[in-house]
Amino acid sequence: MKLKGKTWKFGDNINTDLIIPARYMTAYEAAELGKHCMEDADPEFSKKVQPGDVIIAGENFGCGSSREHAVLALKGAGISAIIAKSFARIFFRNAINTGLPIIESPEAAAAIKEGAEIVIDLTAGQIEDRSENQHFTIKEFPEFLTEIVENGGLLRWATKEKKEPIK
Repeated sequence: MKLKGKTWKFGDNINTDLIIPARYMTAYEAAELGKHCMEDADPEFSKKVQPGDVIIAGENFGCGSSREHAVLALKGAGISAIIAKSFARIFFRNAINTGLPIIESPEAAAAIKEGAEIVIDLTAGQIEDRSENQHFTIKEFPEFLTEIVENGGLLRWATKEKKEPIK
């Protein structure tokens, strides 16, 4: 599975309230939440981000409350993946549950600049920064995680008719 996009860079400890402010918690649709994604960090973010773009972040991305709205807002804004030095554990789980690939790579997170054009190959375990001609090796996504992402999340994956069991 390959993802291509432009990068948006954020720092350490980006919490779920910064990803989607609590004042928008009455919405449940990803597209509506996406209109307000990261607006307290960058009020124009949702107008500038394009489908397929990738967030690059520092340590502890997604800390704070356990709200799934944060992941839905990112997906609704068009974010296709997040590369960070580290993730808050509950955010990590929520991302997988909703089909958003997240990649822990301290090296890539430190080196990739905002605005870079990158290609992420989840199957091969590679990130290519085409802007700086850099390559990073990451852990390959297990087949079942790739299937969850490709199906749009855990619930859709679990309810999809399967022809043979996943090993």
